[in-house]
Amino acid sequence: MTKSSPIVQFQAVSKRYGDGPLVLDRIEFSAHERDFISFIGPSGCGKSTLLRLIAGLSPFDAGELTINGQPVSTATENLAFVFQEPTLLPWLNVARNVEMSLLLRGLLPSVREERRRRALAQVRLSEKERAFPRQLSGGQKMRVSIARALSLEPQILLLDEPFGALDEMTRDHLNEELLSIREQQAWTAFFVTHSVTEAVFLSNRIVILSANPGRIHREYTVPFAYPRTLETRQSDAFHHLVVEVSRALRSVEAPASATP
Repeated sequence: MTKSSPIVQFQAVSKRYGDGPLVLDRIEFSAHERDFISFIGPSGCGKSTLLRLIAGLSPFDAGELTINGQPVSTATENLAFVFQEPTLLPWLNVARNVEMSLLLRGLLPSVREERRRRALAQVRLSEKERAFPRQLSGGQKMRVSIARALSLEPQILLLDEPFGALDEMTRDHLNEELLSIREQQAWTAFFVTHSVTEAVFLSNRIVILSANPGRIHREYTVPFAYPRTLETRQSDAFHHLVVEVSRALRSVEAPASATP
């Protein structure tokens, strides 16, 4: 990991929507190759907005944001986004849904097919490629959404609370699968979640944001080596870090919860 060459760098970045109040205030941080960074914080602190800024889906109002040293507008080909909902087209089967982003980028049919097959194999859904979204479980739909993103072979993977609507067991399985895929590919991940346990399990860095406006309150380095397993979750060190991060999160939520 080359600390002198960040992949993504925020320098005093601020953001507001229209004439509204500041959403993000002077955000400063850098991400490097193969980082897995989770953003956690109270509702309205700007976690999803950070992802939208990186993706170039929303402009920022002050500061500088670069990807590989270049403006965000020049780097969209290196990104893939997994949203909170699977956002699958119900009239297309799994194969066509996965290929849609590749089609929009103008890739040849043979390239689209190769990437689709590889991505579906990575999320263990090869046998479902002819199924339609209505025939899939919630977890399977999210796997299709992840496969669609992976088919783009991104350098940066943005995930906006993709497992938030799933039950705990399904979420844990998908967390493990996501890290397994990460071992095969070299993307850098930015992950939004409300689950401290999920953030600790997935990440090598956790950024806690405070709200009104969103500012970086604290950052944690997660010391556990990859790959992470059930034994990781069950270790005393894991539980200790979950408790520590939870306390820090509660400290930024407390002022808002005390407001009548």
